[in-house]
Amino acid sequence: MFMILRWILFTLAVMLVAYIIPGITVEGFMAAFILSVVIGLINVFLRPLLTFITLPINFLTLGLFGLILNALLLMLAGYIAPGVTIEGFWPALWGSLLLGILGGGISLIGDKRNNNI
Repeated sequence: MFMILRWILFTLAVMLVAYIIPGITVEGFMAAFILSVVIGLINVFLRPLLTFITLPINFLTLGLFGLILNALLLMLAGYIAPGVTIEGFWPALWGSLLLGILGGGISLIGDKRNNNI
């Protein structure tokens, strides 16, 4: 039950990012929900492989290449999800940064709830 709540909160975070960042457009709640599902699937299946492959570049740039990888994966998710447009690299970079901050806050909320049980 709580996982569904986290998914809904992340969907609202996606809608907030689309509202704040110019260049990211989400047509509605269902498009944002589909985007959050696509981001989740990309983070589970594709991100670990790409992180492993780009580990030397990430090491040389002291972790800053991870930001570029996040932006590229957000652009990929926006390309896959219907009703979502991301108009370039810079909106994707700022959107991935803001989504990372909001997603981290959502994860902290979940961790505090699970520790109190």
